[in-house]
Amino acid sequence: MKQEIISPHSATPSQPIEFDRQELKRRLNRAERWNRIKAFLLVVPLLAFIGITFVVPIADMLYRSIDNPLIAERMPNTVAALEQWQPGNSLDENAYAALHQDILALHKSKELAKVASRLNTEQSGMRSLMTRTGRKLGRMSAELTPKEQLLKADKRWQKPAYWSAIKNLSGRYTLSYYLAALDLRYDESGDVVAQPETRQIYVPLLLKTLGMSLLITVTCLLLGYPLAYLLATLPESRSNLLMILVLLPFWTSLLVRTTSWIVLLQTEGVINDVLISVGLITERIQMVHNMFGTVVAMTHILLPFMILPLYSVMKGISPTYLRAARSMGATPAYAYARVYMPQTLPGIGAGSLLVFILSIGFYITPALVGGRSGQMISNFIAYHMQTSLNWGMAAALGGILLAVVLLLYYAYNRLVGINNLKVG
Repeated sequence: MKQEIISPHSATPSQPIEFDRQELKRRLNRAERWNRIKAFLLVVPLLAFIGITFVVPIADMLYRSIDNPLIAERMPNTVAALEQWQPGNSLDENAYAALHQDILALHKSKELAKVASRLNTEQSGMRSLMTRTGRKLGRMSAELTPKEQLLKADKRWQKPAYWSAIKNLSGRYTLSYYLAALDLRYDESGDVVAQPETRQIYVPLLLKTLGMSLLITVTCLLLGYPLAYLLATLPESRSNLLMILVLLPFWTSLLVRTTSWIVLLQTEGVINDVLISVGLITERIQMVHNMFGTVVAMTHILLPFMILPLYSVMKGISPTYLRAARSMGATPAYAYARVYMPQTLPGIGAGSLLVFILSIGFYITPALVGGRSGQMISNFIAYHMQTSLNWGMAAALGGILLAVVLLLYYAYNRLVGINNLKVG
């Protein structure tokens, strides 16, 4: 019997080998998939925390800045009657009848003041017009037509500006909050126009906030750069002691630090007493409840946020670069400016970005130290949230600040690069 010789390169022995390879590949993919799932499950709590405390509040703020359901829900008849009306055209009887019906219903349900307050943000005088009309309509004779009753209650219903205010706010979503935050408004024709100069508040305040934040950032950089260089070049024992002094403000309450500056800067405070005692001034200087006090207090509070990113970058720069530049004939100043300082740009960018973003949103220090002239845009956001209860306006101002921060991040990424951002 002839014995069959099987070649090692024949097809039959290769099938189990190929099968084993495919099975091994499937098992490896399954193991890698399970490892990815376990890694994802480990970060789920962090993602949930970020979503609940960061993403959701920002999304809610942006939604509130355009949400406008009040007029559409409380004055449906008037909104429907004005849907086809164009400012400049005459109003028909149906529009007066619809407004008459809605005002009576709002007065009966005790919601007239709430609707009137919302309309007053669009057109000055709407609150008094609506409340006055609501009080008078219930006592008028039914023999009069709705138009006659409204005009008898208040002649201002003849002016199209008040009807335009209702029409401009008739949608469930509006940009009126953002327009008001930029000192703009809708006119009687529905076009966007600028507010009168006497009523422009938010744009000058926003520019003032950005200017103060820039000044605080530059001041922190001028004070923090040499201190960070000293921390990075001193022996470790002295550097650690100096670092404790830098971090010491973090161990003190922000409110305590702010009130301490009030004690130091006030007219009868310590600094004025010292300046008078040494003869530098003859009259006491007003250094608190103004812009100067705000800048000084915030610079002190935010200075560590500039020093730490600079220190982390400078600590990683080898001193051999300066020695190499000196060996090639460069002066100490030239070597420092052309060799050392360019390597600290990531720390400068990160520290400046951090201080600037923190300063434009600061609230406690400007409120306590700044007074009226030293307040920032954050104080008006707090006012609309706590006093006027105009959450839409507060959300619009917050949305504008968010846009400024994102624009700043974009500019930083274009100039330096987010990958070079080092904060510690």
